[in-house]
Amino acid sequence: MDAKANIKSRLPSRHVTEGPERAPHRSYYYAMGLTARQIHQPFVGVATCWNEAAPCNISLMRQAQAVKKGVAAAGGTPREFCTITVTDGIAMGHQGMKSSLPSREVIADSVELTMRGHAYDALVGMAGCDKSLPGMMMAMCRLNVPAIFIYGGSILPGTFKGKPVTVQDVFEAVGKHSVGAMSDEDLAELEQVACPSAGACGAQFTANTMATVSEAIGLALPYSAGAPAPYEIRDAFCTTAGEQVLELIAKRIRPRDIVSRKALENAATVVAASGGSTNAGLHLPAIAHECGLKFDLFDVAEVFKRTPYIADLKPGGRYVAKDMFEAGGVPLLMKTLLDHGFLHGDCMTVTGRTVAENLKSVKWNPDQDVIRPANQPLSPNGGVVGLRGNLAPDGAIVKVAGMTNLRFTGPARCFDGEEACFEAVKNRQYKEGEVLVIRYEGPRGGPGMREMLSTTAALYGQGMGDKVALITDGRFSGATRGFCIGHVGPEAAIGGPIGLLRDGDVITIDAIAGKLDVNLSADELDKRRRDWQPRESDFGSGYLWKYAQQVGPAVNGAITHPGGSAEKACYADI
Repeated sequence: MDAKANIKSRLPSRHVTEGPERAPHRSYYYAMGLTARQIHQPFVGVATCWNEAAPCNISLMRQAQAVKKGVAAAGGTPREFCTITVTDGIAMGHQGMKSSLPSREVIADSVELTMRGHAYDALVGMAGCDKSLPGMMMAMCRLNVPAIFIYGGSILPGTFKGKPVTVQDVFEAVGKHSVGAMSDEDLAELEQVACPSAGACGAQFTANTMATVSEAIGLALPYSAGAPAPYEIRDAFCTTAGEQVLELIAKRIRPRDIVSRKALENAATVVAASGGSTNAGLHLPAIAHECGLKFDLFDVAEVFKRTPYIADLKPGGRYVAKDMFEAGGVPLLMKTLLDHGFLHGDCMTVTGRTVAENLKSVKWNPDQDVIRPANQPLSPNGGVVGLRGNLAPDGAIVKVAGMTNLRFTGPARCFDGEEACFEAVKNRQYKEGEVLVIRYEGPRGGPGMREMLSTTAALYGQGMGDKVALITDGRFSGATRGFCIGHVGPEAAIGGPIGLLRDGDVITIDAIAGKLDVNLSADELDKRRRDWQPRESDFGSGYLWKYAQQVGPAVNGAITHPGGSAEKACYADI
């Protein structure tokens, strides 16, 4: 008890549990059944993004109970709470997607406020769907209390006509159905079998990409990101996380001790090596920002450029997250990258050991073909590429995993918003060889920077995925494949070049040279910029209005506050 009392004397929760003046506060804890011993132990926030919106989050409340057992077993007092999520699969293809990226900020903000308001000492953050993973990791870095991230796990693949399928196949089936290549009956059967369990989308889409990041960056326990949601082993990872966070309190290891510049480079490396989601180009800069570090889209792209693509995962490859876990998981991926000089092995992790120490006992599995050795890659360059040019002075990003043609030139066909483009695609009102341009979908212009999966999947389903290109100042889902360029900046809403394009302007995309250009002179672009007028937003109040006033450019992660570099005092030190 003396040792615990000494620990408590330097923790935030002393402000609500210690001394005669805190008797009223303690009375609330007695009302909830806590004992005096529990009240005077370290308080660990167990934050989940549980809800009934989608299978991504549905198992988090059950898993939280295992975390709480681990916290209690190690001498801590768990305090469970929930925050929101917006699930992209449900929000996709309509105005609801405007809420997706902003939800990342709400998650981080609400976890911060809950932790601050109740003076919790540590955090185990649990998330399942796309934006909830970076949102939770951002909160950990912002608060800088000892913290461990737990992914809720991926969904199991479905089976349709004897072949494994994911929700990506359902989105692409909509395109097939629109051109008569799939019957009503087959579409109805596919939608019923594609998602057979709890868990986040099963391929290397955004959720699994950011789960992979959580291990590589050092905030999650080894192997914990790979186990599918229905696997019972998830409870063991959760219990261990609950126990280990007490060790981090004792050793004073905090997220900013872990999330260094090198750790961010490790995270970008596993994204590229696994053909992960382009959304990592937004989320890694945002996580860095919470630590007071600069690590923007160009920094991410520089790592992508030097990283081999080695994990044969959907949407560009053959396998899903379950397959990689059973082959050896994220540690196997990291081990071959480390062995061939692509990872920094000296970065600290939540185990209290370095990356190299964590991977020391990992042996190569020759009886699998999900992950290639890093010196025998699927391609020598990463599965994701950064672009820059006169059409994207602030950069853009494209996933090239699984693509064979990495150059494209064609005339622009411009649409102000996704709906207009989707209608044109649905009705086949476009031509082979065109570059479809969706603009006014950026962080401020959307507002909310929507994903365009409904449109890109429809193109692919129509057999046109490699016959047209698509560029946008919005985003793409991790499930997107084909020549699709997102995050084009500056965005149209603030007068970026994408907003100056006209139908017929010739656009060149070169994912080998990393270029995105329009065949217009600087004088012509300047002339058009002088004639350009900003569009009036559809949102004059509410959260999306507030978000549009605060949000910064995609190149820096679409962040909404000054970040760790402007911090006057760290919460963990109150």
